[in-house]
Amino acid sequence: MHPSAALTATLAIVGTALAGANLPRQASSIPSSCPGVTARTTYKLSVATGWRYTLLASGLTKPRSLLFDTEGHLLVLEAGKGLTAHTLGADGCIASSKTVISMAQLNHGLALSPDGKTLYVSAAPTAWSYAYDAKTMTATNQQVVVKGMNPGGHNSRTLAVPPNRPDLLIVSLGSGGNIDEPTIAKETGRAIVKVFDLGKTPAGGYTYNTQGWYLGYGLRNEVALVFDGNNMVWGVENSGDQLTRVVGGKSVDVHIDNPAEELNYLGDPSKSNEQWYGYPTCWTVGDPKVITDKTFKVGQQFMISPNATFDDASCAAKSMPPRLSIKAHSAPIDGKFDKAFANMYVSLHGSWNRQPATGYKVVQIPFQKLNDSRYDPVAPQDSAAGYSDVLWTQNEGGCSGSTCLRPTGITWHPDYSKMYVGSDGSVGEIYLLYKA
Repeated sequence: MHPSAALTATLAIVGTALAGANLPRQASSIPSSCPGVTARTTYKLSVATGWRYTLLASGLTKPRSLLFDTEGHLLVLEAGKGLTAHTLGADGCIASSKTVISMAQLNHGLALSPDGKTLYVSAAPTAWSYAYDAKTMTATNQQVVVKGMNPGGHNSRTLAVPPNRPDLLIVSLGSGGNIDEPTIAKETGRAIVKVFDLGKTPAGGYTYNTQGWYLGYGLRNEVALVFDGNNMVWGVENSGDQLTRVVGGKSVDVHIDNPAEELNYLGDPSKSNEQWYGYPTCWTVGDPKVITDKTFKVGQQFMISPNATFDDASCAAKSMPPRLSIKAHSAPIDGKFDKAFANMYVSLHGSWNRQPATGYKVVQIPFQKLNDSRYDPVAPQDSAAGYSDVLWTQNEGGCSGSTCLRPTGITWHPDYSKMYVGSDGSVGEIYLLYKA
C-alpha cells in the first residue's frame, strides 16, 4: 500500500480524520521524563513486561476524556474547568497549553467530527457542538445538540461520533441511582444509549427522552463506548453496588465480587437496537461460588430476589448478557482499540467502597476477527480472566480515590507510538503508556 493510503486508512479507523493534518514529526518522540512534572510519591505503579510509562502532565483539573485534533494538539476535557488543548514539543512533552472552552459545567463527554471541524462536549443535562479551528485551537458558535437529560445520578454523558458516520452522535446516559427501578421502561430516559442524526438537529437541540433512536437499554452506566474495526459499538458498563441475593426469605451478601462489570456488544449505531441488557432486574455473575442456592457460570445473569413471576430463567430468556465480564466494582471509564484491532485497552477507574479495593489500572482485552468478519473477544463468555493488566497501582487492595492512579480517558497518538491515559485522582495527571 502507498504510504499516504496507509495513513488515510489508519486515520479513518481512529475516527479523528487526521488525513492532511500537519502533525509535527517530533511529536512522536517518547520522553523518559518531562521537565517540571513531578510524580506522585503516595503510590507506585507497575507495567506489564514489554511496556513502559512516563508521567506527561500533573496538576490538571480532573482530566476525563482525551483526543487529538487534526493539528496534533492533545485535547483534554477537564471536569469542572472546561476543555484544554496541549501542544507537544520536539521532546514529546507538553510545550504549551491553552483553554479552548471555559465552562465549569463540563464533566466528561468529548468527541470530534471526522473532519476535525466540530467539537462536541457535555454536561449532565446538555450536549453542545462548537465550530473548531485546530490551527488556532479555538471553539466558536456554541449550539445545543441534545437537551433535557436527567441531571442526577450517574451524570457523565459519554459522546461518540462513528468514524464512518459523521452525521451521527451517540450519547450514553446512566441510571439515576444504584437500582433505578423505573428504567425497566426505556422511555424513562435513563440507563440507555441513544443515537441522534446531526443532519436533522431541530432548533434548540434534540430532547433526549423522546427523540433519537436506541442503541440498547437496560444498561446501568455505559461510560465507555468503543468502535471496533467494523465501526460497531462496544459498551463497557459500571454495574451495581451492595447487592444481596434473597431466596426463601433469606438474604445473602454477594456484593464483593458480584455483579461483574460488563463488556456489551451494542452493534451498528445507524440501526435502532432495542435489545434489553437486563438492568435493573438481571445482574451478571462475577463469582458464582457465593450464590449458593443455584449453580451459575461467570457471565450468566441472576436476580437479587427471584419470584414466581420473574426469575433467573426469565433473565436467560429475555435479557442480553454481556460478551465478557470484568471484575466487580472496577469501574471502567474508557476504551480504545489498537491499530490492528487485536486488543481493546480499558481504563478501570477503581472501586469506591469495596474492601479490598480493586481496579486502579489499565487492562488489555485480546480480540480476534471471526470468519464472518466480526470482531469478538478471544476469551469465552464464561471467562473471568479475559483480560490482563498493563498499568496498575501496586497497592491495589489498599487504594482509595485520593491515594492511587485513577485512570479515565484513553487516546492513541496518531502514529500509534504511544497511548495517553488520564487520571483524575487528587492530582490530575496524564501518563504515556508505550511498548519498550
